[in-house]
Amino acid sequence: MSKIGIFYGSTTGTCEDIANRIAKKLGNADVMSAADLTESKVQEYDVLLLGSSTWGAGELQDDWFEACDKLKTINLKGKTVALFSNGDCEGFADTFCGALAPLYDAVKNTGAKIVGQVDADDYSFSSSDGVVNGMFLGLALDEGNEPEKTDSRIDAWLAGIGLK
Repeated sequence: MSKIGIFYGSTTGTCEDIANRIAKKLGNADVMSAADLTESKVQEYDVLLLGSSTWGAGELQDDWFEACDKLKTINLKGKTVALFSNGDCEGFADTFCGALAPLYDAVKNTGAKIVGQVDADDYSFSSSDGVVNGMFLGLALDEGNEPEKTDSRIDAWLAGIGLK
């Protein structure tokens, strides 16, 4: 069985709640703040689920700035990485879940196998740096406007990356 580490960045508690919900669905994952991310902690896991809330013009949550710098220097060969983000598809329709892009940029050259892209067709937004070729770079959620979709989206995402 793969050892799973979930690292999140959360200011208001929403992304932390999502990380804990994902862990509960998996039943065997450790949940930690991105502020506590270290190379030795990352190396303990076979699968890394990295999540950030999106702020302002598609920005990462503050705890991720230093954590992303660390991730860029860690050899993740042999590890599987999947990303998730929460945002506001109505109030910030032009930057919805844009935090996926810098998370992706932090791991794309580390040797990790990046999985968990999600079709953007099921979402209502105008633009996002987190979308490439019609696919979100990871799971996009909106707990403020679409909380009724969160559990089914998490379930589909986990199934798509082979964790459920």
